[in-house]
Amino acid sequence: MTVSNPDKLLWPEAGLTKLAYLEKLVSLSPYLLRYTRGRYLTTIRFPNGIHGKSFYQKNAPQPKPPFVRTAQEGDISYVELDSLPTLLWLGNLACLEFHASFDRIGEPVYPTEWVLDLDPSREEEPRIMEAAALTGELLASLGIASVPKTSGATGIQIIVPLASRLSFDELRQFGQFVGQYLATKHPSLFTIERLKKNRGTLIYVDYLQHYPGKTIAAPYTPRARVGATVSMPLTWEEVRRGVSPADFHLLNVERRLREKGDPLSGAAGQDLRPVLSFLKQGTKR
Repeated sequence: MTVSNPDKLLWPEAGLTKLAYLEKLVSLSPYLLRYTRGRYLTTIRFPNGIHGKSFYQKNAPQPKPPFVRTAQEGDISYVELDSLPTLLWLGNLACLEFHASFDRIGEPVYPTEWVLDLDPSREEEPRIMEAAALTGELLASLGIASVPKTSGATGIQIIVPLASRLSFDELRQFGQFVGQYLATKHPSLFTIERLKKNRGTLIYVDYLQHYPGKTIAAPYTPRARVGATVSMPLTWEEVRRGVSPADFHLLNVERRLREKGDPLSGAAGQDLRPVLSFLKQGTKR
């Protein structure tokens, strides 16, 4: 593959050219591809770098090389990001973000993980790790192990790999319970108010995005932000220590992966059905 415009600055403040970006993608590929393989992919392209115009792309760019696999869903031919050559091809097209679907290609519409998104209402939110820790503690009190992940932007996503087959509707019901509990227990920190203009400075517990066809910033995707941040799975010890989402970026991601590996890859599937059964019984009383 010929790299077009290798010296073009994609992240000017970080000094990252397209060639440097492709080199970073090689390092990220064993981790990123683990979470995009078998998913419908949406990319965000920035042909002139993060400060230029951008656009979302769901349909596979054309022309595409023969090694690029696609998956048809409705009238969209999605790229399946399942190999390093495909990743580098997309990187050369200035795809700077990779968002993967909750549902899986060619499989029944049951999610393989449950995700709760903690979404700050302001650009700088020093309490986001406190909010994540409280959420993790609540889940742990219910016997549910989870893995926190930075979105790469300002939020935190709490990921629970699933051992039991549950519907999106059931998981949203559970998410609503968690969100309402957090908002009631910590009213100065959490809200489940959907409209941003009505949230003030509260952190939104978003449980409503968990739908087939919806996407999440894939673990280890870069983000088109000034700091060249990366969506990074964390340990709960790091959350309690109060790390910042800005701490994890393309300039230090290789060292991070050497030192910590992937906290998400070894996470055991959790059976949420007992808790959901209990919640359903409660609503019938």
